[in-house]
Amino acid sequence: MKIYFISGLAADRRIFKNIQLPDGFEIVHLDYIKEIKNESLESYARRLAEKIDISENFAIVGLSMGGMIASEISKIHKPVITILISSASTCNQFPRRFKLAYYLRLYKILPVHLFKSASIIKRLFSPESKADKEVLLQLIRDSDPAFIRWALGAILQWKNEQITEPMWHIHGSKDEILPIKNTKPTHVISKGTHLMVLSRADEVNKLLKEMLLSL
Repeated sequence: MKIYFISGLAADRRIFKNIQLPDGFEIVHLDYIKEIKNESLESYARRLAEKIDISENFAIVGLSMGGMIASEISKIHKPVITILISSASTCNQFPRRFKLAYYLRLYKILPVHLFKSASIIKRLFSPESKADKEVLLQLIRDSDPAFIRWALGAILQWKNEQITEPMWHIHGSKDEILPIKNTKPTHVISKGTHLMVLSRADEVNKLLKEMLLSL
């Protein structure tokens, strides 16, 4: 079965470099496409979903923003399962600061280069090793500023309140971007951070294996 992976904001397929699936399951990366100005996350997900082969059973794994997009895709098509990692299944799971950033329109006025600074990356994403930090820094450097600005706005304006079943949600107890207290995960990784797909890949892989083999 094909398992479509969608990365998070300012990341690409390299963020999943430590992810391994059991035999019988194939990782297919849904790489981000060019955004359209003022496009909603729902509309973007609809266009991205065109890359999915719906002639056969499939599942979706979405990381962070990729999980929000996966939630939208699961409304359009019917994956066998949707799995969110370090994400939010509805806008009601956003921390209060997200709402403040939306009302202040910070995504429109803050310089994108601030998001790319090493100090901000360390504070927000908490890379747990030098190798993780290097991967993250390279991903941020390679990211498109226009896409980042659009994505920030699209996330803050996301209005989804529907959880499409079946859905599993893996979250870290130390996630600072999307604090676990606001979310409703089905599986929790103790002391896992927002980037636990890198730093705690063994535990993530174990959960993915259990989930997929139970289908």
